[in-house]
Amino acid sequence: MKLYKIFFTFLLSLVFLCLPSSVLAASPTVDDQVGLFTPEEITTFNQQAQELNQKIKGEVFIVTTNTNTSSPETFADNYLRDRVGNDHNGAVLLLDMGQHEIYLSTSGNMIDYLTDQRLNTILDEIYEAMVAEDYGLAGRVFLTRAIAYVEAGVPRGHYRIDRDTGKITYYKVLTPFEALLSLLFALLISGIFFVVIKSRYQLKMGTYKYPFLEKSSFKVSGKEDTLIHSFVTTRRIPKPSSNSGGGSSGGGGSTTHSSGGGTFGGGGRSF
Repeated sequence: MKLYKIFFTFLLSLVFLCLPSSVLAASPTVDDQVGLFTPEEITTFNQQAQELNQKIKGEVFIVTTNTNTSSPETFADNYLRDRVGNDHNGAVLLLDMGQHEIYLSTSGNMIDYLTDQRLNTILDEIYEAMVAEDYGLAGRVFLTRAIAYVEAGVPRGHYRIDRDTGKITYYKVLTPFEALLSLLFALLISGIFFVVIKSRYQLKMGTYKYPFLEKSSFKVSGKEDTLIHSFVTTRRIPKPSSNSGGGSSGGGGSTTHSSGGGTFGGGGRSF
């Protein structure tokens, strides 16, 4: 019995070692259910995604399907949520071959990096690749463009706009010059404060003690506030005109929507 177990273990190990490396290495980035990509392309995608994941402190994915029956937006949002969780940093490119749809869903900081304008640029180029049936190019465009936009940073004056409520949230981008200027200003104010206090008191550390017991006093007084009335003013911001790219194409804004308790950005194209 022991000899049989040893032989079985050896045989199983031999079969495992003989499997192609592409089968052994499960891809965390590419979920190619349709088989659009070559092993070499998948390897390249994984390398690019690893670089991008480090920059955004999150994860990006490419998924292909021909069996999806829900809307591409719903499928992509659910896929991204299942992989990274709600509101975590990430993005997924969906190539829906059954519905002939491209959809790019973003979450976390990728909503801000991939603004509507940048999304439209990526989707336009992916559309051209899909029409030409160059699926490898479609994947490379997504990852290459995303890396470039992350390295460029969030645009100045960036904001998020909720497509359902019209609520606008602005994103403050501090440039290196502004950060240095703020630091120098803080140091200047601190220095002035120190000089003023020192010149006013001219005290040496450890040689003076304030007689707080003799010179301190405490007085309690009662005060009562009465609320007469209050009011709340609300204002609805109109939603921007929508297009197939996922929202407004300019101004550095990102159109968002809620799905399954999370906030997502994104847009799509038909091909």
